[in-house]
Amino acid sequence: MTRGSSKRDFTPDFDPDCGDAPLTRARQDIVIGRWQGLRELLRTTGTDWPARGHRIRLLAQACSGSSTVESWLAAEPRSADALVLRAATETARAFHLAIAAGRGVPIDQQRIDTAVQSCLKAADACPDDPTPWISLISVARLYPSGVRRQELGRWWDELHRRDPYSVEGHLQVLHYYSSRWHGTHGLMYDFARDAAGVAPPGCLLPVLVQYARVEEYRYALDAARGRHASLGLGQHWSHDGAVSDVRRTWSRWSMGRGGSDVAPGELRDLNHLAHAACQAGAQDVAGPLMRMLGRRATRAPWAYTGDPEKQFVRWHKELGVRG
Repeated sequence: MTRGSSKRDFTPDFDPDCGDAPLTRARQDIVIGRWQGLRELLRTTGTDWPARGHRIRLLAQACSGSSTVESWLAAEPRSADALVLRAATETARAFHLAIAAGRGVPIDQQRIDTAVQSCLKAADACPDDPTPWISLISVARLYPSGVRRQELGRWWDELHRRDPYSVEGHLQVLHYYSSRWHGTHGLMYDFARDAAGVAPPGCLLPVLVQYARVEEYRYALDAARGRHASLGLGQHWSHDGAVSDVRRTWSRWSMGRGGSDVAPGELRDLNHLAHAACQAGAQDVAGPLMRMLGRRATRAPWAYTGDPEKQFVRWHKELGVRG
């Protein structure tokens, strides 16, 4: 019997590339410093903006610890794809520095400015691409006081004009407005619900509300560090409002869905919705979602509420989902 072929030996697959085999091959090229695979991957991705954003985000994480993207630019300095990937890579590097410095410790502003300039250069080189604007909004979080509201608004308008239903773009704004960064819980939830309200059926933007609930939970855990971390969080996922949010997101997404296929770029979003449905006790929503996901799991958000593998296996068993 093969691995994962029964409920008894079910094992989730935490593939960092979310089942995107061409992306996996390109990331393997990065290990050996070969940039030609990156060029081919982004060329064939074309203007499928969700797939392009998903691939560039994960490529940037892999490139952040190497000089592969710099080698590509040295060989092809006018490549728009290389400039877009370089911007995302500089953004990833800035965040790695911030994480290493520790929460609340500012990093060298010049490093943030470098990432911003890379994003603006990429936007000029690839004027139809929303990806540089997503990177730009992301890196804006790292300024100690954020950026001016007018500036953030301008960047948001540029992104929205290119891809009005970009989940990743909306998610970066949501993070910016969160209490962990430059906003409040209320501002974050208002933004998430406003975006969900204008999303067409079948669009995953309503899952922003579940991302917001994860953000609120993480903030509460940070605030409770050194005390009883779970104090006051017992109903965080299962109060009436949380359950209603789960059902509303599922309804808005599923009503416009033509099939059960899940694109690699959607996997993280659907794991957030499945996690929220499981935690809320909404089995009528959690069951179909877990069947749709099968073994395909992402560590976030499961890792925020315990061991991700154990939770994923447990819910598959409790919901009677076959692996």
